[in-house]
Amino acid sequence: MATDTLKSDTGASGATVRAGRRILLDNGALSALVVLVVAMSLLSGDFLTTQNLLNVGVQAAVTAILAFGVTFVIVSAGIDLSVGSVAALSATVLAWSATSEGVPVWLAVILAVVTGIACGFVNGALVSYGKLPPFIATLAMLSVARGLSLVISQGSPIAFPDSVSVLGDTLGGWLPVPVLVMIVMGLVTALILARTYIGRSMYAIGGNEEAARLSGLRVKRQKLVIYALSGLFAAVAGIVLASRLVSAQPQAAQGYELDAIAAVVIGGASLAGGVGKASGTLIGALILAVLRNGLNLLSVSAFWQQVVIGVVIALAVLLDTLRRKAGSATAPASGAAGPARKGPGAAKLAIGAVCVAAVVAAVSFFNSGTPGVTTKVGMSLSTLNNPFFVQMKEGAQAEAKAAGIELTVTDAQNDASQQANQLQNFSSSGMKSIIVNPVDSDAVGPGVRTANKAGIPVIAADRGVNKADTATLVASDNVAGGRLAAEALAGKLGGKGSIVVLQGTAGTSASRERGAGFAEGIKAYPGIKVVARQPADFDRTKGLDVMTNLLQSHADVTGVFAENDEMALGAVKALGNKAGKSVTVVGFDGTPDGLKAVEAGTLYASVAQQPKELGKIAVRNAVRAAQGKDVDRMVKVPVKVVTEKNVADFS
Repeated sequence: MATDTLKSDTGASGATVRAGRRILLDNGALSALVVLVVAMSLLSGDFLTTQNLLNVGVQAAVTAILAFGVTFVIVSAGIDLSVGSVAALSATVLAWSATSEGVPVWLAVILAVVTGIACGFVNGALVSYGKLPPFIATLAMLSVARGLSLVISQGSPIAFPDSVSVLGDTLGGWLPVPVLVMIVMGLVTALILARTYIGRSMYAIGGNEEAARLSGLRVKRQKLVIYALSGLFAAVAGIVLASRLVSAQPQAAQGYELDAIAAVVIGGASLAGGVGKASGTLIGALILAVLRNGLNLLSVSAFWQQVVIGVVIALAVLLDTLRRKAGSATAPASGAAGPARKGPGAAKLAIGAVCVAAVVAAVSFFNSGTPGVTTKVGMSLSTLNNPFFVQMKEGAQAEAKAAGIELTVTDAQNDASQQANQLQNFSSSGMKSIIVNPVDSDAVGPGVRTANKAGIPVIAADRGVNKADTATLVASDNVAGGRLAAEALAGKLGGKGSIVVLQGTAGTSASRERGAGFAEGIKAYPGIKVVARQPADFDRTKGLDVMTNLLQSHADVTGVFAENDEMALGAVKALGNKAGKSVTVVGFDGTPDGLKAVEAGTLYASVAQQPKELGKIAVRNAVRAAQGKDVDRMVKVPVKVVTEKNVADFS
């Protein structure tokens, strides 16, 4: 009897263990999310709060909405690399039509949605009737949509209509509208996949396209609808993102397509097709958002954040792969050997290679020589998604026109490898001199050394170049500017308080010098404590998200220093009514948007540079260097602190 009882207890215990293991394996992505939430909660006491969890939802919203659309495509065994660019284009169309063209807002919204659907329809037509692989068709649309966004906006952010910007606000002062939109779009996705003819067609096409065609499905027409749906969801995501920023950024959502694909795959879908669901996609997007939010709260270095995110994504996919293998192993045996079914694990693990190939192929779209018969100067800017660099370009073009030279300006889109390719093109296309505004001071070194070997003088603009020779560096006195920012912020705070520093792109001389100057200046005020330093990459969107996260662990912050105006404006948005009242924000650059914020009182001060003058001086020195004339090794352009008292002089 005792033995029987022991066996019974052992059997029950074993059954419990097996049941627990089955639950874990059957819900791989959900289990990974739960583990992450528990880990972040233990590591940071500020993570598991209502407000912070809402922040995670908001930050996951755009990726999730994009990923819902991508789910349709992946379930049908396709791929869509264009959703990030389509999102940016749709938002740009809305803002441009409503503000510059005076189109009624409701009609502008319809135009934006139609733009997304049209882009998806073109993708579907290229895949179905043009016989292009989905990878190539959508990669082409990625380039076309991003280019059109830049053409329409001329590279500058466009103010978003107030009536649409409510999509980025909250209901009742606490419930984020982006989260509601995400939930609605998720329910729509689930309904389409589970309850509609087109949804069942997606699974059929993804499972076996030829069998679906032989069974009577009009596969080509179905693919048109599938890609159009992906474009529709991308348009909604773009509108939500622009609403959060209160402006349409022509280079917004760059790289979001990779996050969307990762969310779908982490959520259990197979790149081989036939598998996927809305709930899994939502979980995948939340995993990515939880990681970034938690690591911000923990003040983890930007470099290690990339490592951690990559490892966790790999583990989540591995767990899901184990679930599928376990399911195959426990499947009931069949009397006759059926056809071998290829598991999705290999396809899932190939996502990294696919994404890398997509990035490499996208870079190639922008590599082109510039023919001409006059003296030619090449200028590679780190990004034109920042008003500062747009003004630098305008100043350079004005000087080039006055000097009668041909100036070719390229946009590296904050991609160091793309900038390296551009410098190689300049070196091999007859440029007499090159102006470079580095994405990264170290990474640009090899490209500049290529120009050195070709005997082409290189002018560094705004940021220095490491491990290579440059004829001159034309830059604002960033160290002095950082000290001025510290004095301005400390003066406003009365020499006491807790402050946060939003850092620029790691590795750039501008970020290092501004940060060093500020750190040096703030030492004179022992009553001021720097409670957090976090990178936001000179980007308004990242400034908004990072500041929102930091407020969860530093709610009593009284001051913010951002190493450029774009991050400062993102911080102002995150602070809401606190900006300019209980929290003092100081930026850097003196951009038009920054000066407007100073005038409005939400931004206390900005250390104003003279980007147009910087561009002119860079071209002037490039021409002199091309002619073999001597140039100064360092040209410093003065900076000034702009406050509400003197902003009229700069506006």
